[in-house]
Amino acid sequence: MSKIEIACFNPHSAIVAFENGADRIELCDGLSEGGTTPDFETTKKLREKINIPVFVMIRPRGGNFTYTNEEFEQMKSELTQLKSLNVDGFVFGILDENDEVNMEQNKTLVEIAYPLPCTFHRAFDRAKGLESSLEKVISCGFKTILTSGQKPNVSEGKENLKKLVELSNGRIEILVGGGLRSINIQDIREFTNAAYFHSSAITDGGQFADADEVIALKNK
Repeated sequence: MSKIEIACFNPHSAIVAFENGADRIELCDGLSEGGTTPDFETTKKLREKINIPVFVMIRPRGGNFTYTNEEFEQMKSELTQLKSLNVDGFVFGILDENDEVNMEQNKTLVEIAYPLPCTFHRAFDRAKGLESSLEKVISCGFKTILTSGQKPNVSEGKENLKKLVELSNGRIEILVGGGLRSINIQDIREFTNAAYFHSSAITDGGQFADADEVIALKNK
């Protein structure tokens, strides 16, 4: 049975996603930056209102995915604080200065998050090497990779997404996202054989998830 995760950049979108059948929420801030760490109080209040899984983004800023020591300390601190809110998992991804998966820093965050599962987000699409990056992310202990197949969107990346599903062979979930909408999800699902899908469900260029789009994504 396929499942859908909705990326929510504000509490309103999270409520819309919850009320219209989303299986999971990726909670973040910073829509214009592609997602950053959400506010502690915002996360706390939202957790009290919804009972589907909530995975929280840990990302101190937009831009690249290579962080200073100070930024990494901030990520560790925020993850520890947010873990106290009874959330269900975390979403992050760190690359080194050569755009390869930063094994040491990612492992550290996965260990802090334990026993909660972690998703390696679309930093994967900036990482060098499809197969080598997949193996590194698995060895860091992540349970999921959010990816468009190292291409700008899922339609362009569907060949790589299919390959990732095959290469992962059940060792890690391939969460398909990046330009995914109700108009293309069926084609992508049938082509890639993936089981979990990710979309913001924003259809009008605004900032809120659209209820009808959430329902359409779920139905397809």
